[in-house]
Amino acid sequence: MRFRPDVYLSRLREYRPYYRRNLAVAFPVMLTQLGAALVGLIDTIMVGHYATTDLAAVSFANGVFFTFMVFAMGAVMAVTPLVGHAYVQKNDERVASLLLNGLWFTLLIGGAVCAVLAWCVPMMDDMGQDPAVVEAARPYLVMRIIGMIPFLLFCLEKQFMEGLGNTVVAMIVTTGINILNILLNWVFIFGHWGCEPMGAAGAGLATMIAWILLPIVFLAAILCRQSWRRYFSLCSRKLTSRATISELLRTGAPIGMQTTMETVLFTLSFIMVGWISKEALAAHQVTNQVADFAFMLSLGISSATTIRVSHQYGLGDIRATRMAANASVHLILMMNTIGAVLMIGLRHYLPYLFTEDEAVVSLASQLLIFAGMLQYADGLQCVGAGMLRGVTDVRVPMWITVITYVIIALPLGYVLMFPAGLGAVGMWMSFVVALTIAAIAFHLRFRWLFRKKS
Repeated sequence: MRFRPDVYLSRLREYRPYYRRNLAVAFPVMLTQLGAALVGLIDTIMVGHYATTDLAAVSFANGVFFTFMVFAMGAVMAVTPLVGHAYVQKNDERVASLLLNGLWFTLLIGGAVCAVLAWCVPMMDDMGQDPAVVEAARPYLVMRIIGMIPFLLFCLEKQFMEGLGNTVVAMIVTTGINILNILLNWVFIFGHWGCEPMGAAGAGLATMIAWILLPIVFLAAILCRQSWRRYFSLCSRKLTSRATISELLRTGAPIGMQTTMETVLFTLSFIMVGWISKEALAAHQVTNQVADFAFMLSLGISSATTIRVSHQYGLGDIRATRMAANASVHLILMMNTIGAVLMIGLRHYLPYLFTEDEAVVSLASQLLIFAGMLQYADGLQCVGAGMLRGVTDVRVPMWITVITYVIIALPLGYVLMFPAGLGAVGMWMSFVVALTIAAIAFHLRFRWLFRKKS
C-alpha cells in the first residue's frame, strides 16, 4: 500500500477537534492525578531520606491499604458515566438522584472497607515482613484508615463533577490541599516547628489531615456556583431509592473489582518482593513510585475518555463515541512514549531522589528498564478500561483483570522471581506480560461492542 500524505492529513484534521476536547477535559484531571502522585512521591523521598526501614514500612502499609481502598474508589467511579448520560439528556432529577444515592452508596462501601482494614491491622505481624518494618508500618496504616471515609466523600464529589464535564474544580482544590500535605510531611516526618520526628507515622498523620480537609473544601467550592448548587437543592427524601443504589452497586462493584485486581497484583508483589530483603522491597517501592507518577497521566486520559465517551454515547452518537475513544488512544501512545524514554534514559539517576542506599539504587535502576517497557501496555489498558466504563460495560472487563492480573501475572511473577532466580526483576517482567494481555483484550472488547452497533 502506497503512503498517502493527503489521506493522513485529512484524517488528522478530522481528529483534531476530538484531541482538543479530550485534552481540555483530561488536562485538569492529569494535573489532579499528578498532584496526588507528587504527594506520594515526596512522601517516599522524605521517608526514604529519614530511614530505609521507614521507606519499606510505607511501601508495606500502602500495599495493604490500597488493596482494599481501591475497591471503594473504583466503585465510586460508577457515578461518572451514569451522571454523564443523565446530564447530556438534561434529566436534572436523575442527576440529583444519583448524587443523593451516591452519598449513601459511598458511606456503605466505605464503612465496609474500613471494617476490613481495621481487621488487617493486627494481622500485619503474620505477613512475613521484617518486625522493624511492621512496627513502623502499623501507625501509618491506622492513620490512613481514619482518613479514608472523608477521602471517599471527596471521590464522590469529584466523580459527580466529572460526570457534569467539569474537571477544573478538583484540580484547584487538590492542588491547595497537596501543598498543605507536603508542608505537613516536612513538619511531622523530620520534626520541625517543635514536633518530634515521627518518620513513617508522620507521613500518615499529614495525609490523614489532608484527606479530612479535601471533601470540606471541595463541597464549599461546588456550593459557590448556582448551576452546581441546584442539584443539591433538588435532593430530597423522595429521591432516596434502593433501585438507584442497586444500579450504582451493579455498575460500581465490577469497576471496584477491576481496580482491585490490579492493586492485588501490585500489593502481593510488594509482599513477595519483601521475602527477598528490605533493600529489594525499597527498590520495588522506588520503581513503583516512578511508574505510578507516569500512570497518573494515563489515568487522567482514561478519566477524560470515560467522560467524553459517556457524553457522546448518552447522546446516541456512535461515530463520535468511537472518534473520542480513538483520539485518547493516539494521545496515550504519544505521551507514554515520552514517559518510557525518560524512565529508561534516567534510570541511573532517578533512584537517588529517594534514597542514598547504593544497594537500593542499583536494583531500582534495573527495575526502571521494565517500568519503561510497561508504559505502553499500562497506558493502553488504562484508556481501554475508561472507554468501556463510558458505555457502562463493566462485567467483562472485570473478568479480564481477574484472569490477567491474578491468574497469569502472580504465578508467572513467582516463578520468575524464585525458581528462575531473577528476583524483583522477574516480578516486573510479569507486569509487562499481564498488562499487555489486558490492554489487547480491553480494546478488542470495545471494538466488538461497536461492531454490533454498526
